[in-house]
Amino acid sequence: MQETHKKPKDKFELHLDEMIQKVQECQEQKNHKSCSVCEHYFGCELRNEYIKAVYNSMSKGETGGFEF
Repeated sequence: MQETHKKPKDKFELHLDEMIQKVQECQEQKNHKSCSVCEHYFGCELRNEYIKAVYNSMSKGETGGFEF
């Protein structure tokens, strides 16, 4: 069996995990499977914070352009 060596999560990944949990809790409270069906989709502060957390976890807080 192959051993996996996971490095500890950084602050950006930890924050993303927290935001994922908050978004999932909100979806459960509203009986939605996705944010896109919510009436507050475009103005939702929680969703905006989640998107920022995703970006920061990928860019590690660096500013400037981001390429996928």
